[in-house]
Amino acid sequence: MNTAIETAWRLAKERYAKLDVDVDAALQQLDLIPISMHCWQGDDVTGFENTGGTLTGGIQATGNYPGKARTADELRADLERAFTLIPGPKRLNLHAIYLESDTPVARNDIEPKHFSNWVAWAKQHQLGLDFNPTCFSHPLSSDGFTLSHPDEKVRRFWIEHCQASRRISAYFGRELGTPSVMNIWVPDGMKDLTIDRLAFRQRLMNALDDVIAEPLDAAHHIDAVESKLFGLGAESFTVGSNEFYLGYASSRGTALCLDAGHFHPTEVISDKISSAILYVPRLLLHVSRPVRWDSDHVVLLDDETQAIAHEIVRHKLFDRVHLGLDFFDASINRIAAWVIGTRNMKKALLRALLEPTDALRELELKGDYTTRLALLEEQKSLPWQAVWEHYCQRHNVAPGSEWLQDVRQYEETILSQR
Repeated sequence: MNTAIETAWRLAKERYAKLDVDVDAALQQLDLIPISMHCWQGDDVTGFENTGGTLTGGIQATGNYPGKARTADELRADLERAFTLIPGPKRLNLHAIYLESDTPVARNDIEPKHFSNWVAWAKQHQLGLDFNPTCFSHPLSSDGFTLSHPDEKVRRFWIEHCQASRRISAYFGRELGTPSVMNIWVPDGMKDLTIDRLAFRQRLMNALDDVIAEPLDAAHHIDAVESKLFGLGAESFTVGSNEFYLGYASSRGTALCLDAGHFHPTEVISDKISSAILYVPRLLLHVSRPVRWDSDHVVLLDDETQAIAHEIVRHKLFDRVHLGLDFFDASINRIAAWVIGTRNMKKALLRALLEPTDALRELELKGDYTTRLALLEEQKSLPWQAVWEHYCQRHNVAPGSEWLQDVRQYEETILSQR
């Protein structure tokens, strides 16, 4: 135990106690908020279908940093290393293309058995699993349409894929004792002018209704739908817009996924949380860092990440908001990317939990905006870092940048041999 860290921790508790902030309670709550890490950072969204396909759907993973995971075993080993460097509870978010099979499996034929190794591994590491159908990087999505496709046969294929994915998601929930959030995102859209937008959206609505028609136990599975502003090759029209999915989720009772990179560059999802939560039962947040558009950079401890955390904590949305990450940077060490992004999301949550929210809310109700602003600014300088370092030490995780030494050693001994 680092005595300097513990001394700073005790002093920090005293500082926060003067503001009526219970630091121990904050850490207890932080230990109840898992972050769902995304598997696709580890292999640049390649998956294990072994079809030799390339990434499509208006998304890109740029860079060629050495050491990319090539097999499920390698990916799991990389994830395990990342987990050891991140304090507190985690989950893992899988895409359908991360199945394991000795023979090729059509996407509409995937079954729970193709993910049994992931479930066994999750049990071993006491993790929950989340899931996503993969409606991109496939010959039947090559023209940019899946669930809204004009061809009924193509549309049926993707409906069946999503239906199969829901059954796998429910299998995760049953086996692991925690509901799997299955997020449906489709790349459907057009590069240029579109005449019949309504027809595409009617087809998407009807297809989604088919997808979620089978009743599944909410204790095992949660449906979510995700919008996007545009993508490469779909610059002029995205079928699944924000308005489409807000209406769909509110009318069908599904969760709504808000991705930080899926909106106009001047929009932020933190401001959407308090509006959307009035109309939908749950939110799934994909925390990312857009740079000019959906570039999915590694999450920073920046203003928007902090604002997202504040919205969750200030409104006590712990049971209605599911937190996941979504970025894929192939230009840097992939394990480091996971660690940096996940630790930053947890730091943001901790800082939000250490805010004297009740006092600030009372000032707001009284109309004392001067004191509200002053306290908001002063609390940014409070010793939250001392609390974070204690939290890391409590979980036997390096509190500072020392974790990078572990990543470098792993890179030298494991990643460099791939």
